[in-house]
Amino acid sequence: MTKITVAATQMTCSWDVQANINQAKELITKAANDGANIILLQELFERKYFPQQQKPEYMDFACKLDDDLAIQQLQQLAKDLHVVLPVSFFEQQNTNRFNSIAIIDADGSILGIYRKSHIPDDVGYEEKYYFTPGNTGFKVWQTKYGKIGVGICWDQWFPEAARCMALLGAEFLFYPSAIGSVPKHPKINSRKHWQRTIQGHAAANLIPVVVSNRIGTETIDDSSIRFYGSAFITDQTGEIVEQADQESTTVLTHTFDTDKIKQTRNSWGLFRDRRPDLYKTLLTLDGTEKH
Repeated sequence: MTKITVAATQMTCSWDVQANINQAKELITKAANDGANIILLQELFERKYFPQQQKPEYMDFACKLDDDLAIQQLQQLAKDLHVVLPVSFFEQQNTNRFNSIAIIDADGSILGIYRKSHIPDDVGYEEKYYFTPGNTGFKVWQTKYGKIGVGICWDQWFPEAARCMALLGAEFLFYPSAIGSVPKHPKINSRKHWQRTIQGHAAANLIPVVVSNRIGTETIDDSSIRFYGSAFITDQTGEIVEQADQESTTVLTHTFDTDKIKQTRNSWGLFRDRRPDLYKTLLTLDGTEKH
């Protein structure tokens, strides 16, 4: 296949896990009916965004890959609809917990998992309390509909992550997200900054990018976040070709010709002209090169 249709979605989430999964199924089915081959759901969609607050009891939400309710049900749906589904979940592995995503291929099989590499720590986004930094490294999977790379929310602020997935052969980049207002700091609005950053990943790597996000306001105790929504799809130049609003439950689809994108990428020479011998500074934390 050279023409691939991708989909981004956005929806509200409650504490009712099965209700959230049912809503996700509806969006996936709509996207598939619209011709989508690869469909992206948002980050941690099984519940409200629980890292808003540090609560030890929320640790019990984590489970092993084989025990996750959404993954169990969406494996069957992927098989029935012949679609690829990157599915976010709160993973437990022995004594550690990860913010992870399982890649379900169009036959319902799981190709593997990616564990979120960059873990944020901010007011209302207390992820370092819950998640161990991922140990999988950046990965690319050969699905029925092409090679895809997936980063998770905070990963989308790091050009290094996008570049690594591009170097591994990704034809599309997917970013499930949970981004919105900052509790107690109402003047902060990073929505446009967030989108421009991701557009740069597409442009610099000549790869289309698909982003899903939450909508609605979620309140936990004295903390409240209004999520930006604004799910979007860029083309390989970074131009936004599909854009959701900030409030509506939405399915976006767009069709790309991967052969034409490959020809464009080849003509630019962006990967031919890279100089990894000059990039050693990227392997340091503070810019101090070790000798």
